[in-house]
Parts: sequence; structure tokens; C-alpha cells
Amino acid sequence: MPACAPSLLGPDDPPPVRVLHPDGGSDFLLTADHAGCAIPKRLGDLGLPEAERARHIAWDIGIAGVTERLSERLDATAVLQTYSRLVIDCNRRPEWPSAIPLISELTRVPGNAGLTAVEREARRRAIFVPYHDRIAALIDRRAAAGRRTVLAAMHSFTPVFKGDVRRVEVGVLYNAAGRDLLLPHIMLDLLRAERDLAVGDNEPYAITSNSDYTVPVHGEGRSLAHVEIEIRQDLLGDAHGQAAWAERLARLLPLADLRLRAASG
Repeated sequence: MPACAPSLLGPDDPPPVRVLHPDGGSDFLLTADHAGCAIPKRLGDLGLPEAERARHIAWDIGIAGVTERLSERLDATAVLQTYSRLVIDCNRRPEWPSAIPLISELTRVPGNAGLTAVEREARRRAIFVPYHDRIAALIDRRAAAGRRTVLAAMHSFTPVFKGDVRRVEVGVLYNAAGRDLLLPHIMLDLLRAERDLAVGDNEPYAITSNSDYTVPVHGEGRSLAHVEIEIRQDLLGDAHGQAAWAERLARLLPLADLRLRAASG
């Protein structure tokens, strides 16, 4: 790794991490890797028009609003990423090509072309490291206090991807090769029991150690109960939709945890 990467963020740039309810009483710890779409001023607009920078390629539309409301309802600590995943994707290992994409969906990202190792390292240090260090520190602090942590990774997905229409409205994601699949399967059962949802079992994505970072590292890697939830973005297009999903999950997640505790003895 280059040792002399310059500072990327200036005094007028927002901090890379937002933490809500750091002392929240809930066992749930919420993360939102793609909550924001900010771009450091030193990177300009990455060579993209505003319309592209506002699309799903830049962030998980609506998930910040859901996570904020859910954090409030559950009294749960939430960690939200501020910057666009086009700058660096905090759910990818920084050395992967997909971490700083040259093409996202069908859109070329001119500002990501031809980066030097030093420029890539500057993005990692300024954005990726503070975000994941904060998650790790919160988990460490809870563990030192004898507190239990259940990780819920919050995401949203586009209704149409490369021309394919997605019928699923909410997906429960997990690593099918992982050791602890109890919580994801409980959430699947609870969401299906709602009767008004098209529920995806590892759809529209699936977690693997080769495609994700947050759940494999902070969930599986630390043997924490964990689940990733994906909500379709057309259901989160306004405050009403975001509030409705926060309300639903504030009802279902504690119920899922009760069932998890009962099943775990």
C-alpha cells in the first residue's frame, strides 16, 4: 500500500461516517454502506452529469431514510456511509476492481479511469477505513461491556437493472455457505407471513466472500448473528414509503430476534 497518499477530504467536505444513537439500547446494529451520494470536492463530479450521480449507480436510494427511522424506532445504533459508492464502494474489498468501478451498470465513470495506486489509497484511507473502523469500534465497545450485537445490513435495489425488471420487493441476503443462517431464514418466514410482499430468498443478490465486505467481515468474521435486507427503491421513493418500511421492520426485527434467542437456547 502506498504510504504517502494525500488527504482526499477538505474542510468543506462532510465526514465519511454518520453514527445515530451510538449508545442505543437495542441489540441491533444497523449499517448502511451506500446511504449517501456525496463526492469529495477534489474529485469534482467524476465526469458524470447530475442525473447519473443521482441514480442508483451512485447510492442506495431511500435506504438512509429507512435506516434513520428504524434506528429511532428501535433505539438502535446505526452507522451510515456518506459518500457515493462511485468514489469507493464500502461493501467491496478496496483491492477489488469493483471497489472503484470504471463502469457501473452501463455507465462509464471517467473520474475513475487511470487512477494511480496513491489515488486509490487516498480514497480508501479517507472513506473506507473510517467507516469500517467505526463499525468495528462500536462492536468492540459493546463486546467489552458484555453486550450482544445483531448486525442488520441495510440496502436498497433498483426495480430495473440492465433492462431486466425485478419483481421481488424485498430480499433477505446471506452467505449460503456460511455457518449461521438462522436469522436470515427467520426473517424470510416473517416477511412471507406478511402476505403482501414478493420476498426474495438471496434475491436480487446473494452474499459471498467474493462479492461483499460488511457482512462477511463484521458479521460472519466475528460470529455475530446477522442479516442483510434489500428493499426495492420504488417502494422508498418518498418519506411515506421510507416510514412505512421502517415501521414494518421495527415490528419484524425484534420478533425475529425473539425467535432467534428461543431457537439458540
